[in-house]
Amino acid sequence: MKRTSLFLVLALAACQRNPSKLDQAAGSGAAAAKTTTTGSGAMTPPAPAQDIDSHDILNRTETSDEVTVKHVLVSWKDLAGVYRGQQDPRAKDRSNADAAKLAQDILAQLKANPDKIDDLIKQYGEDPGMKGGDAYTVNKETQFVPEFKQLALRLKEKEAGIVKTSFGYHVIERVAPPPPDPIESADILARPAEKGPVSVQHVLIGFKDAPAVRDPKAKERSKEDAAKMVTEVMTKAKSGTDFKQLMKDYSEDPGSKDSGRPYDVTADAPMVEPFKKLSLRLKENEIGVVKSPFGYHVIKRLPPPPPDSLDSTDILKRDPVTKKAKVKHILLGWTEAHTDDPRGTKRSRADLEKLVKDTVAKLKKGDKIEPLMAELSEDPGSAKSGQSYDVTPDAGLVEPFKNLSLRLNVNEVGVVKTQFGIHIIERTE
Repeated sequence: MKRTSLFLVLALAACQRNPSKLDQAAGSGAAAAKTTTTGSGAMTPPAPAQDIDSHDILNRTETSDEVTVKHVLVSWKDLAGVYRGQQDPRAKDRSNADAAKLAQDILAQLKANPDKIDDLIKQYGEDPGMKGGDAYTVNKETQFVPEFKQLALRLKEKEAGIVKTSFGYHVIERVAPPPPDPIESADILARPAEKGPVSVQHVLIGFKDAPAVRDPKAKERSKEDAAKMVTEVMTKAKSGTDFKQLMKDYSEDPGSKDSGRPYDVTADAPMVEPFKKLSLRLKENEIGVVKSPFGYHVIKRLPPPPPDSLDSTDILKRDPVTKKAKVKHILLGWTEAHTDDPRGTKRSRADLEKLVKDTVAKLKKGDKIEPLMAELSEDPGSAKSGQSYDVTPDAGLVEPFKNLSLRLNVNEVGVVKTQFGIHIIERTE
C-alpha cells in the first residue's frame, strides 16, 4: 500500500497476503546515506546533520498519555534514499544547512503565533499525510518513529519544538483534539478502551478530501455523499443485512472487501489510531462509525470465534511463557481458509485434518521442520527458505499466531487457525 505518512513505522504481518487500508505505512526508518565525490574521485559521506533538536523539551521527564499534533516536515537531498523516490521535489536540491535554517524559521513563526500551523504546513510541509488538515493522535503504542513520538508526548498544548528523524526535521506543534465528526459514534468513543484483541469487520467509504484516500471512486466523492453512504450502510446493518455482503457492496478496503476478512485489533496494532479507538470500545455485535485519514469506517465487533477443532486449546489456555520467541511454521489451507497456493484452495477439510495430524506426529517424533516446510507449507515468505519468525507481543503478526507462539515451550509444537489456514508452529528458541 502507498504511504499515508512518510515517517510512520511499517509493521508488516508475516502471513498477510493482501494490503490493508488500516496499516500505517512509511519508510524503513533508516536513511540510506548518500555519498559525494571528492576531487580525487573518492567517495565520502555527507557531513553530519545539524543538531537543532529541542533538547529542553526532549529532556523532560513528564510525558502525556496521548496528544494531538500537527507538524511541518523539512527534508534535504542527502535523505533521498529513505523516501524511495517519493521525496518532495523542494528537498532534492536543499542542503542540510538550508533545511536547518528553514526548520528554525518555521519554529520561530509558530512560537510567535501557534495558530499559523495550518498555513505553514500548506506552505512548507513535505508530509502528504498532513495535507488534508487532519492532526495525528500520538500515544505510547502508536507506530511512529521513536524520535517523533518522544517529542510529541512531551509537548504542552500550543507548544512547538523540533526533532530530527531519518526523514528530516519535524517542527511539531501540539494542538487541541479536533471535535468529533458529526456522524462519528461519539458516545462509543467516549467509553474506556479494552486492551483487546477484539475481532472486527469494517466497511471503508472514502471521499476526496481524505488525505490517504486511494480508491478512484472515492477520489471523486464529496464528504457529504460519503456520509450519506455511511448512513445507508448503518441502516442496513442495524436492520439485519449480512455485514459481509455490505463489505462486498460498499467497502473500499482491498484487504477485506471481497473476503469479509475480520481484523484482530489491539492497542499496539499497526493500524490508524481512530480505527483502533472505536474498535476497542465497541461491544460484541455493536456497530459504530469513525473517520480516519482513509475516510469513514463503519465497524462491527464480532464475538470471539469458537476454537477450531485442530487448535491446541491446552496450550492456548496457558499464560504466555515468554515475551520473545523464535518460531518456524507450516501453513496449510483448505477450501474455507487459504492463501493463493492451489494446494490449499482445493483441499477438503477431511484431507486437511489428516495432513495436519500426520505432520504434527512427524514433528513430535523428531523429524526436522525445515524439510516439511519446503514440502508442505503454503506461506510464500518462509516455506522454501525455512525462515523463522521473531515473535513478541507487539510484533506485526496475526493475533492467533502470536498467542500460540508465546505460549509454546522451546521445541514444543502446536496448532492454531488464522484467516490464512492452519499453522503448525514449532518454537525453536
